[in-house]
Amino acid sequence: MPADLSEIKTEYGQLRARLAKAGGISQGYAQDRGPGAGGPCYQWTRKVKGKTLSVALSEEQCEALQRAIENWRALQEILRRMPALSRQVIFETRPNPPRRNRPGKKLLGLI
Repeated sequence: MPADLSEIKTEYGQLRARLAKAGGISQGYAQDRGPGAGGPCYQWTRKVKGKTLSVALSEEQCEALQRAIENWRALQEILRRMPALSRQVIFETRPNPPRRNRPGKKLLGLI
């Protein structure tokens, strides 16, 4: 197996391990809106069917949601990278059909 293919498989394995270790996940945006009429004001917003929904939060809920949102964004980046690595391994390790050149990196979504 070529060294670059070995590196690809190693990277893919590392990404899989990161997926397995992910904690809670959530979409949206959690923020501290500063002091309000009744004290601190924490809020979570997200889009549902094109409409923005907001939920009031406790400080603890806000902190937990912020971590979950960070996890979600990190997982999205991992999931964007994994298909490209998968395609690269597939096209490097499986035979091509007759009379076809190897697909380029752009076609495979590698660049």
